[in-house]
Formats: sequence, C-alpha cells, structure tokens
Amino acid sequence: KKAGTSGSEVEVTWEDQQNINKFGRLNNRLHELHDEIKTAKEACENFEDASNELILTDEEIVRFQIGEVFAHVPKDEVESRIENMKEKTSKNLEKLKEEKESVVAQMAELKKILYGKFKDSINLEED
Repeated sequence: KKAGTSGSEVEVTWEDQQNINKFGRLNNRLHELHDEIKTAKEACENFEDASNELILTDEEIVRFQIGEVFAHVPKDEVESRIENMKEKTSKNLEKLKEEKESVVAQMAELKKILYGKFKDSINLEED
C-alpha cells in the first residue's frame, strides 16, 4: 500500500496503519467526550439551579421527580439527594476532562509521528 500522490511515495507499514487507526479511534472518542462533557456541565448547572430553587422555597415537603414519577419528599432529603447527584456529576465531569487531556496528548504524539513520516501526503486535521 502506498500513501500520497507525490513522486516520492512513502511505504505505509503495518505500524503506520496501526497508528493511523489509533488516531481515528482517539478522534472518535474526542468527539464523544465533547458531547459527554457538555451534557455533564449542563447537568451540573441544572443541579445548581435546583439547589438554589430549594433554598428559596418555604415548603417543607417538595415535589421531586424520581424516574417518571413525582413524589412528595421532605425538603432536607431532596437537598441531600441533589447534593449527591451534583457531587457525582462533577466527579464524572473531572474524569471526562482528564480523559480528554489524555486523548488530546496522545493525538498530538501520533500527529508528530505520522506527519514526520508522511509530511503533507497525510491529513489528520478536520475541516
């Protein structure tokens, strides 16, 4: 298999192909991570809003959605549930951000290797 169209064609080795495939997988994961991070950020904001709403209410029993159903739950129980969900979501958000950094770093490393070998006969940038 040959890469590129210039006169000086470079042999694509098995290892190159592995690197190209790995880059593709990382790139797909990066797109997933962007979506997951966005969703987690929105959830964090929603929990924050819910928390603030709860602070403002005088009710001791509030309507709280559990799955598809609304239940009447004591305010302090709802507060602690929201805190737990907020904490879980923000821990998850941190993990996602760390994974994103790792993916970006691995992609940069692979770009160096692949561009180093194939120069402009390979394109790893997205339009």
